[in-house]
Amino acid sequence: MTGTDDSHRKRNRCLLYIAAGIIVQTVIIVLFVVFVLRVKTPKVRLDSVAVDTLVVNSSTSSPSFNVQINAVVAVKNNNFGHYKFESSNATFSYEGTEVGEGTIDKEKAKAKKTRRINVVVSLSSNKVSSHSRLSSDLTSGNLTFTAYAKLDGKVHLLNIIKKKKSADMNCTVNLDTKAKLVHVLTCK
Repeated sequence: MTGTDDSHRKRNRCLLYIAAGIIVQTVIIVLFVVFVLRVKTPKVRLDSVAVDTLVVNSSTSSPSFNVQINAVVAVKNNNFGHYKFESSNATFSYEGTEVGEGTIDKEKAKAKKTRRINVVVSLSSNKVSSHSRLSSDLTSGNLTFTAYAKLDGKVHLLNIIKKKKSADMNCTVNLDTKAKLVHVLTCK
């Protein structure tokens, strides 16, 4: 009778090890899915803005500006897979009126990395209403622009999973026309 009890115990122990192995593998798979395969929306921000050329007419009769800036757009990808996005436009506005647009080229941000893209934009007050605050802003030496862009793309995980994600950039740029530099750059 002891022979059958030993084989019965060995069989129960074997089944216990198999069950424990299945539970451990299930926990590992669940943790992998929850922490690694969760797709986050990449972040898009203006990293820096430099003024290349600046021409300002602050007369009250016909105020105007022409500015060429070199902006660096940063695409931060916090995913475990790369983010491929399509070409897009960065639009700059003054008091709600579009004053310039630059192209963000089609690129790829690697996993857990930040991709920086140079964008050259020419800003002009041609479309700005004569009833705006342009004259007083130019006299004070402070122009405020908003910059917006939307990047549409896909996050690629393990070359198997492709998840569509859109990232928005919404930044405010304060340009000091007297010093010819950007003194405040904030992004939401």
